[in-house]
Amino acid sequence: MLHEIVSFSRLVFSEQFCYSEEVQPLSEPLPAGLSDPFAPTHWSVIIAAGESQASPEIARRALAQLCQTYWAPLYSFVRSRGYAVEDAQDLTQSFFAYLIEHKIYLRADRTKGKFRSFLLASLKNFLGHAYEREQTLKRGGSLDFLQLDDARAKAAESLFQTHFISADPAGEDRVFERSWAEAVVRVGLERLEAEQKTEGKDRLFEELRMFLTSSANPLPTYDDLAIRLSLSPSTLRSHVTRLRARYRELLRSEVRRTLDADTEVDGELHWLFRVLAGE
Repeated sequence: MLHEIVSFSRLVFSEQFCYSEEVQPLSEPLPAGLSDPFAPTHWSVIIAAGESQASPEIARRALAQLCQTYWAPLYSFVRSRGYAVEDAQDLTQSFFAYLIEHKIYLRADRTKGKFRSFLLASLKNFLGHAYEREQTLKRGGSLDFLQLDDARAKAAESLFQTHFISADPAGEDRVFERSWAEAVVRVGLERLEAEQKTEGKDRLFEELRMFLTSSANPLPTYDDLAIRLSLSPSTLRSHVTRLRARYRELLRSEVRRTLDADTEVDGELHWLFRVLAGE
């Protein structure tokens, strides 16, 4: 999967869970430009709330959306500290409860910018006092967290095993970075797939997916695939071009919602691809 993502990302640019009864992923639109769960203002509105420029409730709901996407990278970091699977799940859940319950996110520094940097620094601090908080924050403390989704938990553990390097501090950060980068691009691909399904093009998308990810097997020519799908080669080529262009838009949108300014997007994308490429 990682190799496929890196190859696809390079290709298209040459032409990415936290639940409670109190704070859930958005089931209704956020006001003032936040109606799209992939809108570019999630982290900005969280920072603005800390400066009394936006509603804390809106910030909490935006945070819940981000938590849903980036549960796995945080879990991977906790696992890299040597915690067992169930303990890492507990701590990750408790960490997000801690962020929400104690409004830690309202202390974010605008000058430090990135959501991932804030989360990692906050998680390190949280783990440094994990034992003290264990009794009150186990499985979310006073927040009534829903049972972890088994499929999501297994996927997060698989991600950790893929990217685990070592237990030293540098290795921990690297596991987090690679897991984060893969989560970002996976969200873009999943969003693209969902759009194609909504448009009734899910079968065609599955057929063309190979052109978007790369694999060890040689790709068929447009001419050969056109015969099987009863389409012209030029039509297939146009479909692939549009898919790549839409993926670029979705990936930029996902990256943007974890930043405070539009001007940071290109730099974050370059960081993302360097991490995925193992540089």
